[in-house]
Amino acid sequence: MGVTHSVHATCVAWDGVAVLIKGQSGSGKSALGLQLMALGCDLVADDRVLLAADDEGLFASCPDTIAGLIEARGVGILNARAVSSAQVQLVVDLNEIEQSRMPERRVIELFGRNIPLIHRVSGDHFVPAILQILKAGWSNR
Repeated sequence: MGVTHSVHATCVAWDGVAVLIKGQSGSGKSALGLQLMALGCDLVADDRVLLAADDEGLFASCPDTIAGLIEARGVGILNARAVSSAQVQLVVDLNEIEQSRMPERRVIELFGRNIPLIHRVSGDHFVPAILQILKAGWSNR
């Protein structure tokens, strides 16, 4: 692995495939992570995510001091089933709200890697759609 960078985000994974959730403080990063964990995802890191790129892609891990812990605002710090690292294949930006029904595909460049990017979506389908992207990706149709 190359140089490790620390970012303010939450990261959860499904079968080694991770989503990096970014946004301002209080935007719901941990809450979205908890919702995805309730559907079977594992925690990678909450609040601080370590990112490192290599020939295989961009990988997320957790600082040892907060491994296996996630904050539930108004409830406290919770223990979580966690994985040590996962490959980031999606970024969710909670600072931006999607306005388009069928948005153009976006990417964000993180440490030399282009990663698919989606914005916050209003609707009950948002969390399951993220999970489905982690499981199977997008249709090319």
